[in-house]
Amino acid sequence: MKSAVVQLPGLNRDRDMIAALTKISGNAPVTIWQTETDIPDVDLIVIPGGFSYGDYLRCGAIAARMPVMQAIKAKAEAGVKVLGVCNGFQILVEAGLLPGALMRNASLKFVCKEIKLEVVNANTDFSRAYEQGQIIRCPVAHHDGNYFADAETLKTIEDNGQVVFRYAAGTNPNGSVNDIAGIVNARGNVLGMMPHPENLIEAAHGGSDGRGLFASALDVIAA
Repeated sequence: MKSAVVQLPGLNRDRDMIAALTKISGNAPVTIWQTETDIPDVDLIVIPGGFSYGDYLRCGAIAARMPVMQAIKAKAEAGVKVLGVCNGFQILVEAGLLPGALMRNASLKFVCKEIKLEVVNANTDFSRAYEQGQIIRCPVAHHDGNYFADAETLKTIEDNGQVVFRYAAGTNPNGSVNDIAGIVNARGNVLGMMPHPENLIEAAHGGSDGRGLFASALDVIAA
């Protein structure tokens, strides 16, 4: 399976994501710069975390309007899997590829710690390596991860099984509605999530709970 990692000014988790994809798939992903519009033939495109454009205006707002995002939209419409982590999630929402909004944490403080996630939909291209209801560990590091959607949108994504991950009971770090930590689009090929699975994939990280997401997305057997 071939993958690609998008690079934008201010993103700082691209190397972590490249390392994770390389270790799990055995192949280094190609990198795509913000001005590129010709994305190679890949199976998975990843937008990593960080602070694209210094989070000016709103987190992800400027990045969502870069030329590369139009190309990513076209790839997503063609069925290519797209993953956005942390700032990547914010960019996908700003670009209209995922519903809802990501607001300032309820605490009004930056949060950096390990939390627990519940896998509420194990029947997606990003979660097949997990069991339904499985609780996994995952780090978070964000200031604007408070997911919100209006009542109608929220009902739609809940009824359609688009919520893939929730913060497990008592671990919601940002005030997200319904404890939502990660969602997919209606088609199921675009996932956005605030936690960082790329930072918990091997013993050197203190655990490998995040590995299943990449094993699922890259269609490889989790080790």
